[in-house]
Amino acid sequence: MSSSQNAKLTKQQRRDAAREQARKLREAQQRREKRNRLLIIIGVIVFIAIVVAAIVSIVVAANRAPLEGVDERPSVATEDAAFPVGADGVGSVNDGAPVVDVYLDYLCIYCAQFESINGADLDELADGGEATVNYRPVAFLTANSDFSVRGANALAVVAEDSPEHFTDFNMELFAAQGEGATPLSDEQIAQVGLDVGVPQDVVDTFTDGRFNDWVVAATEQAGRDGVGGTPTVLIDGEELEPGVWQNPGALAQTIRDAA
Repeated sequence: MSSSQNAKLTKQQRRDAAREQARKLREAQQRREKRNRLLIIIGVIVFIAIVVAAIVSIVVAANRAPLEGVDERPSVATEDAAFPVGADGVGSVNDGAPVVDVYLDYLCIYCAQFESINGADLDELADGGEATVNYRPVAFLTANSDFSVRGANALAVVAEDSPEHFTDFNMELFAAQGEGATPLSDEQIAQVGLDVGVPQDVVDTFTDGRFNDWVVAATEQAGRDGVGGTPTVLIDGEELEPGVWQNPGALAQTIRDAA
């Protein structure tokens, strides 16, 4: 083979080698692009999964009943934050009798009037087996005082640790305000407890705030249930017409009619 042929073959070989190198570079570039596209797709999928998980968490939290997150709650209260009072006192029910739900706020002047007019009638109906009265303390009126929370917490403590004084404590906590809507100090709340017979060692725990979170959650739940103010009274789930309770004896008669 002549020297010119050797030179020609060498040049051809160089061109072939260059082509092969270019092919390898193209394939390497294609692999990188494919890998990058895959990483982008995976990243998008992971991002979407994180967003979906966050949305689900928010929705679940929003739909969760407020009381589900409360660790400390009165054992005599129902799951939906009521203190039922029947013939056997707080925590009991009168089977077959009308159920009366009373939403009350201790800083509500109209709640004080409600208790003054109807408290004794409700006690009589519950004691006589004619109704189960669900007392539902809430704390809507907290803009200027935390008395609503402190009062409801104290009622919960009495229900838990001195249940025989429950209804008396409830009524007297309103009566101690005079005309109503008067925030009581911790000392005044304690004195109300002592005056109705709550033992000193129970009264001493009022300021621990054991059931404060429960009161706040119960208030939020009441709002979700459509309760916009106090007193709100329901008889077997139907809201009492406004003003009925202001007439002495009218609420008791309405409850008896429902039976």
